[in-house]
Amino acid sequence: MEQHFLVFKEVAETKNITLSSKNLHMSQPSISLQIQNLENHYGARFFDRTNKGVTLTKEGEIFYKHVRSVLGILANAKEQICALAKDQRRLIYLGATLTIGEYILPNILAYLFRTHPGVDFKVKIANTDSIMQDVLEKKIHIGLIEGPVPHHKDLNVESFWEDELVVVLPYFHPWATRKSITLSELPFERLVAREVGSGTRKVMEMAIKERGLDPAQLNVTMELGSTQAIKQVVAAGLGITIISSLTVRKEYDQKIFKTLKIQDAPVYRPLSILTNAQSTQSKDERRLTDLLHDRELLSEILSKDYNELEDQSKLIPLGAADHH
Repeated sequence: MEQHFLVFKEVAETKNITLSSKNLHMSQPSISLQIQNLENHYGARFFDRTNKGVTLTKEGEIFYKHVRSVLGILANAKEQICALAKDQRRLIYLGATLTIGEYILPNILAYLFRTHPGVDFKVKIANTDSIMQDVLEKKIHIGLIEGPVPHHKDLNVESFWEDELVVVLPYFHPWATRKSITLSELPFERLVAREVGSGTRKVMEMAIKERGLDPAQLNVTMELGSTQAIKQVVAAGLGITIISSLTVRKEYDQKIFKTLKIQDAPVYRPLSILTNAQSTQSKDERRLTDLLHDRELLSEILSKDYNELEDQSKLIPLGAADHH
């Protein structure tokens, strides 16, 4: 019956049997048969079928609410049963957006592998909407995302870090002796930016516009599809850029880049933890969220290079930092 419910839920949400068959890796006749069996069992028609797809009938809408509730209860039961399986290796499913996945998560996972080697992680890197949906559907235990998320009753959102967008330039740049610049100075320098439509570009342009500078005034001389490519171009002296301070932490420490604050208009975006409000966190999941909330320990972890780190004793053992 659970399989029938999963099929019904997928069709109700996609409103398309062809798309549902692809998502579920099932044949269309098999999906149609399972829907028909459900309708026969409950003595009601759940879908109106048209050339454009299928839509829920009034009976279908009632049934959909109950199916979601039942599948949620079954998922919770599965979680609790799995947690009791003593011989099962502990596993946490994580989701992260690109900046977090590339520049924060590797250090955190390296630290956890050293301090708690009995825990395994499966990580999905995706956009905020995809991570949020997976947390709601309990496919991911913990999601780490950049920027705001819409309110949802089944979603817990906790901020754990503030990421600042900073002006980045090479150490040999004339501005390198300074600590900050004003917005009005930006149009006079060649700017290397992410492509139009990227999240980083949108955040930068919205922030600049809100603070009184038309983004069209910026002298964008190059647009690139990745932060790494931008960093290489800036290091070569071909312009400056405005990107996340997290993405240039190592180069800043190595004195490859200088970062300047925008003094009259600092731009911050929150980094947040997403969890399902209907799920109970395991001990290992709580350990990870406690780490993320410990600013002192997290800052220490992010400042380390785990390719070279051998002396773990300098870091505070996880669990000993509960008083922070």
